[in-house]
Amino acid sequence: MKKLIIAAALAAIAAPLPALAQALRHSAPSAQTETRMDHISIVKRGSGSPIILIPGLASPRGVWDGLSPELAKHHSVYLVQVNGFAGDEPGSNLKAGILDGIVSDLAAYMDREKIGRAPVIGHSMGGLAGLMFAKAHPDKVERLMVVDSLPFFAVLLARGGEEPTATSIEPIAKMMRDQVAARYGKPATAETVASDIAALALKPESRTKMGAWAAAADPRVTAQAMYEDMTADLRPSLGSIKVPLTVMVPWSTSKFGKDPTLAFYARQYSGAPHVSFVDVAEAGHFVMLDQPEAFGAAVDAFLKQPAQ
Repeated sequence: MKKLIIAAALAAIAAPLPALAQALRHSAPSAQTETRMDHISIVKRGSGSPIILIPGLASPRGVWDGLSPELAKHHSVYLVQVNGFAGDEPGSNLKAGILDGIVSDLAAYMDREKIGRAPVIGHSMGGLAGLMFAKAHPDKVERLMVVDSLPFFAVLLARGGEEPTATSIEPIAKMMRDQVAARYGKPATAETVASDIAALALKPESRTKMGAWAAAADPRVTAQAMYEDMTADLRPSLGSIKVPLTVMVPWSTSKFGKDPTLAFYARQYSGAPHVSFVDVAEAGHFVMLDQPEAFGAAVDAFLKQPAQ
């Protein structure tokens, strides 16, 4: 688990771009309506009760492709994408405030479209943004699922039992931000990050997709978003998040196993008053790619929870 943030950062600068990444950069917007804002764009698919899906670091809205078509049969699915990812122009994301911008843009969009309260699902950095959104706008969140995300990701870099703080991790986060941002416009050898990419998914085909998505992201945006992700500590705020919270935890026997992994996540979310956990076996960080059926079943169960 300690490699997760570093792996995500390195994967995000893996180039040269493969064919799939090139296609992401040059693809036209979906036939569905796309709304562009300063920090994010949103595509709506389907009709019915609303669901908000937020992808993670360097990931496109396509990370939900195995899930969103089925959801769109009965729901209005709002697919968020961070500007600068999937080949999009960076917009306002070349400066600080990406995570806050995601929250404010999403809130403004929901007000404008009169969406009301909706379930929110976020993966990785999108899960952190979901926690921030639920804290800032509880009136807009019916329930929240975070997919393999932590309220303070930097705990993965703990050494010798001493957990970092937002202050102590800042120099490391700044160094990593600057290193990733410096790769903008420069080719890199995919082989140099292959082992780190492997830490994010178990299946080879999952790694291929994830690497292509990361390569299509603007490293300057990835760098700043990663920095904000690493230095944001929401643990003191968990008690103020009153909406039902579900944490999806992937695990594998080849890594840490089920019980230690679940125990670790339970400690990190111990301050949340209404939290439950769902585990998915034999999956990496990109659980929706490694175990799509189990992932879909867990999301379906989450959506069927009674409204609070």
